[in-house]
Amino acid sequence: MQAPSVGGIMLPRGNGATVRLSRGASLTDFAEKINANPASLVQVMLNLGEMVTATQSVSDETLQLLADEMNYVVEIVSPEEEDRELLESFDIDFGENEGGEEMLVARPPVVTVMGHVDHGKTRLLDAIRKTNVIAGEAGGITQHIGAYQVATEVNDEERRITFIDTPGHEAFTAMRARGAKSTDIAILVVAANDGVMPQTIEALNHAKAADVPIVVAVNKIDVEGADPTKVRGQLTEFGLVAEEYGGDTMFVDISAREGLHIDQLLEAVVLTADASLDLRANAEQDAQGIAIEAHLDRGRGAVATVLVQRGTLRVGETMVVGDAYGRVRAMLDDKGNNVEEAGPSTPVLVLGLTNVPGAGDNFLVVDEDRTARQIAEKRAARERNAAFAKRTRRVSLEDLDKVLKAGEVQQLNLIIKGDASGSVEALESSLLQLDVGEEVDIRVLHRGVGAVTESDINLASGSDAIVIGFNVRAEGRATQMADREGVDVRYYSVIYQAIEEIEAALKGMLKPEYEEVELGTAEIREVFRSSKLGNIAGVLIRSGEVKRNTKARLIRDGKVVAEDLNIQGLRRFKDDVTEIREGFEGGINLGNFNDIKIDDVIATYEMREKPRG
Repeated sequence: MQAPSVGGIMLPRGNGATVRLSRGASLTDFAEKINANPASLVQVMLNLGEMVTATQSVSDETLQLLADEMNYVVEIVSPEEEDRELLESFDIDFGENEGGEEMLVARPPVVTVMGHVDHGKTRLLDAIRKTNVIAGEAGGITQHIGAYQVATEVNDEERRITFIDTPGHEAFTAMRARGAKSTDIAILVVAANDGVMPQTIEALNHAKAADVPIVVAVNKIDVEGADPTKVRGQLTEFGLVAEEYGGDTMFVDISAREGLHIDQLLEAVVLTADASLDLRANAEQDAQGIAIEAHLDRGRGAVATVLVQRGTLRVGETMVVGDAYGRVRAMLDDKGNNVEEAGPSTPVLVLGLTNVPGAGDNFLVVDEDRTARQIAEKRAARERNAAFAKRTRRVSLEDLDKVLKAGEVQQLNLIIKGDASGSVEALESSLLQLDVGEEVDIRVLHRGVGAVTESDINLASGSDAIVIGFNVRAEGRATQMADREGVDVRYYSVIYQAIEEIEAALKGMLKPEYEEVELGTAEIREVFRSSKLGNIAGVLIRSGEVKRNTKARLIRDGKVVAEDLNIQGLRRFKDDVTEIREGFEGGINLGNFNDIKIDDVIATYEMREKPRG
């Protein structure tokens, strides 16, 4: 083997040998693989015009550059492969190995609802839930669990179906693709009055890529201008031929709003599953599956909705979910009832994890807490290295226009906080996919679940980052700190709005005409019930002043639970007043909205025209 000399140090020459490295590997990792001194690789990089330390995580491009210089072929190991190798090192088999035929039992199909925005996906899921809930149980299904199971009767036999309630928004492309991977059947919702739209095709492509059978729900058949036949004709062009036209795709005409033909849709799902799929799993092995959703609950800590794909998950077992782990303290079903075990295709809310895992992370049950901790720590370290390998530059939103005009290449740093890990991940994914040319890149410095905290503001302050709060608000002194440090914190409840604003900023076109100005916040100390007016909040004004007829939102545990409310009534003792200032007590009536609790915060605001300059 030839050994070139760099700065007097002899280096091995690769002669085309392959070196396998993980994302975010350092020069030290490379050096170990080829039995070289890390310092000599630092010298090689200096000669190539890049200053890199021996232990710093570097990008795939840098590793490639170094390998080419030394005549090696570098192979970046995919995250999936890396994870498989990690589990193999612990003698854990994660995957399809489920034992012999005699171990397999039938399991319910797992279904994801896809389609264009406004075509009725959410309403369809609600309609399916309602047809399956007996009176008295309806209140329990407000759980933010992200999946639920329903029963339907097919050929006089009760059959169960599991629905994954992923947001069907186009911005949730990553979630939808991931949802399809954990899905047996996709229901494609198409509005009979609109027909096939761009997102319909996108959803269809995801389902085809995941190789799952499709059942088409032609929705809104009760709306004027509905033409279900036109939908069948349009989808024929994309390879979905209705059974009545000699194809093998089942089309069901429904109205989610009126609850029409929901049972026929469920029957079509079961029949499609029976005809196209062999849905069986081993219920005896250690549980394995996927996390559908996860969030931080004030009373329970980190909670995750998991879908068991094989085996049976039991309370008391130790599990690893992505880079989180813990002993299963309790499990709840979609109705909020405690359950002791969950078999294949069953979704449950799991309590007892150390931190909030990501939506789509795999989970598995292991024998010992120590093994779980080691796997979780190695996964976390891998993710951290991959994140460090990304380049970082600093720029703030308001300076973007000047930066672009100056012709500099810059990067927009973001911190994203949201109410659930699925929302955060989907928002991050769609922002990173924004195509605004070569001049500027987006980098997410930090993402997390929960309210915007002082530590988020600190991080933003030190790196010129914008903080995005999706369905969450700032807690404690974070708002004052942001004002003091000049950190730009933007709140959104609609994902499109966030994407459009950031895209406009990146293109140097951000010219908002109005801005939201916070007027005051009131903490609910007591709830009084009135037969005439509904619930009245007895409040203490914590900051600013609260005025009658202004807009308000309700915040519970740092999360926004209701938007676009109105301060309809305002009282001090028995007198109607137009405003109440900080430090005083009073009564607030929010009109028809009555879902208020003690410790909730009513935040009032108004929209003011923002001067441009």
